[in-house]
Amino acid sequence: MYEIVSALWPVFALILLGYIARRMDFPGESFWSQAEKATYFILFPVLLVYKLSQADMSAVALDVIALSVILLIIAGSLITFLLKPVISSNAEGFTSVYQGSVRFNTYVGLAASAALFGSDGLAIAAVIMAIMIPSLNLCCVLVFAVYTHKDKGVSSALTAVAKNPLIIGSLTGLLLNQSGLGLPGFVEPVFELLSRMALPLGLLAVGAGLSFKVLKDCSKELVGSSVVKLLLMPLIAVGITTVLELDPLSSQLLLLYAALPTATSAYILARQMGGDAPMMAAIITGQTLISMCTMPLVILLLT
Repeated sequence: MYEIVSALWPVFALILLGYIARRMDFPGESFWSQAEKATYFILFPVLLVYKLSQADMSAVALDVIALSVILLIIAGSLITFLLKPVISSNAEGFTSVYQGSVRFNTYVGLAASAALFGSDGLAIAAVIMAIMIPSLNLCCVLVFAVYTHKDKGVSSALTAVAKNPLIIGSLTGLLLNQSGLGLPGFVEPVFELLSRMALPLGLLAVGAGLSFKVLKDCSKELVGSSVVKLLLMPLIAVGITTVLELDPLSSQLLLLYAALPTATSAYILARQMGGDAPMMAAIITGQTLISMCTMPLVILLLT
């Protein structure tokens, strides 16, 4: 338990520091939106390209990992739909509950992967992300199309999935790795320096986006989505990895990603496609705080 907490504590410490800095207006309100944009569009893709291009993928069971991720998404989606009458009373609210139940926070996931499992863990984490990100975005877009009837936003949202910098970074890194090309020698040291900035700045930006004001009106939806995301999804992940006989490291990484709080980008999608954005903000904030306690316990008890 001590080792797990020691590894994850810096991750959540940076989130808390980001929250404190934003509330103290340091270094200024305009900084945080630019920091998140730089992390999302430049630093994280560079990190993924750098790590994946150099990773030893010979022991990574890509087909089994892909199947595991798809089964996890399907199971989580089915459970959320079955619990809809209990968790959510309206269509717009359900879209936020759905996102809160199945999506995952990339920043926290990558940082936790590096802290717990090192470079080998980052390589498998990037593979999981390359499958999870487009799959979950597609599922969320379809849910919005059904429940909020924002048909005009579907095509633009799907285009955004194809242009997602994290997907592009993951696929580029995998291509460089599998082709044997690797990174050019003059590019590698630049990518290494940039990749060191990605996780700290990303976690600070997560903390800066937290807001306690939105928590008071969405307790039922927050509790319901948190039970699915932070408790049931990890249990499902354990069942899937057991049945498919995943190797220990891949099993632990899938469990870690299943136990992550929901994505901060879910708020943007909720605004764009007619969902309940204030509820989404509450679920993001609540789950991020709750996961500080649940993630170490889940990893300890289920591994």
